[in-house]
Amino acid sequence: MTTEILSILMFIITFCFLLFGFPVAFTLAGVSILFAFIASSFDLLSINFLALIPSKIFGTMTNELLVAVPLFVFMGLILEKSKIAEELLETLGSLFGRLKGGLGFSVIIVGTLFAATTGIVGATVVTMGLLALPTMLKWGYDKKLASGIICASGTLGQIIPPSIVLILLSDVLQGAYSQSQLLQGKIPSHPISTVDLFAGALIPGMVLVLFYCLWQLILTFVKPEACPAVLKLNRKKNMIENFKIILLPIILIVTVLGSILAGIATPTEAASVGACGSMILSCIKKSFSINVLKKSMIETMSISSMIFLILIGAKLFSLVFIGLDGREMISAFMEKIPGGVFGSMFFIMVLIFLLGFFLDFIQIIYLIIPIIGPIILQMNIDPLWFGIMIAINLQTSFLTPPFGFALFYFRGVATYKIKTLDIYKGVIPFIIIQIIVLLLIAKFPQLATWLPNKIY
Repeated sequence: MTTEILSILMFIITFCFLLFGFPVAFTLAGVSILFAFIASSFDLLSINFLALIPSKIFGTMTNELLVAVPLFVFMGLILEKSKIAEELLETLGSLFGRLKGGLGFSVIIVGTLFAATTGIVGATVVTMGLLALPTMLKWGYDKKLASGIICASGTLGQIIPPSIVLILLSDVLQGAYSQSQLLQGKIPSHPISTVDLFAGALIPGMVLVLFYCLWQLILTFVKPEACPAVLKLNRKKNMIENFKIILLPIILIVTVLGSILAGIATPTEAASVGACGSMILSCIKKSFSINVLKKSMIETMSISSMIFLILIGAKLFSLVFIGLDGREMISAFMEKIPGGVFGSMFFIMVLIFLLGFFLDFIQIIYLIIPIIGPIILQMNIDPLWFGIMIAINLQTSFLTPPFGFALFYFRGVATYKIKTLDIYKGVIPFIIIQIIVLLLIAKFPQLATWLPNKIY
């Protein structure tokens, strides 16, 4: 028995447990401790190695950056439960509905605005599914197109800041970059930050939205029967009311995101402002209540607890995997990949894309990136560009069958008239669009690096 065999078995068994639906946090922690004891029985790893676990947990729980996660989650839930997204969709639907594909454009725009205020894919997809799908089907939209637009728009929260994915990814990349520098005998300097990723993701996110709209526009000419104009809509609200409905969420977005990009506030500070701002906004809309607050707090606690338990399990997994020389084994493997840096990047992107068929983004971030990150970053790859490439790639994990979580969320609220196959077929064009955008960023790294370099 060797450390290489144990590290391979450890990864395979973990992957199998996750596929069978075992809780992620307990799987990562349980398998790690099991293999630590197995390795110690073969004198391949000292059991005292596990004494490092408390420091890993303490480091995670005292990370100020991660405090932004529950705050952004709370902000998104308040906005969702106060019906602000519902009003946005109705308003934009009334403005664009009489155009061919108007409802489709409205869903994409609302999805973009909602993404910039929540960063929660599940909340966006469920809300848009409940609000937009019945209307789209009522006016004759193709089932596959309606499903694809709603699911794809819901995943924009993965890349458009402030995004939970970018916050968690920046935390992992900071550690990976520091390790890569130390492995090269260098002192880590100018580590990648959440602010860098937010700025870097802004242009790619907008490019993705533009491509979604272009696809909808093409369909209005190629297949107009799939996205007809709405003949009659509710126009009770005047233009001033419509302006207020659209303007207030935009003010909140600019306040939160602008303060981060301008360097006025840290992501955690901006998240607290956003959480307070969402409650103020819901009060202005007269939709705030104790019940809304209670439900939002309970769901925030549930989501945040899940995320932090996974973080702890992932830290333990990474610790034991490295202790079993797993990183050295992967490093040796990547050195043998033909094509040098290009070949290694291509392999990593394909690996993340394929894993997205079976694992969610949190699992991929904390299972894969800590292991391969320090290795690939030693090849003088820009960590910011690398992070944005991963973020775009991770977004596809929410849409790729059979385990795309956006598909599950949508399936749960979709009418019986929508078949699962309709959902799968509907998201395929949008997966292709995401891959195209990924290739564009690979070809033109400036799309990800220009804005951060310009600002900072």
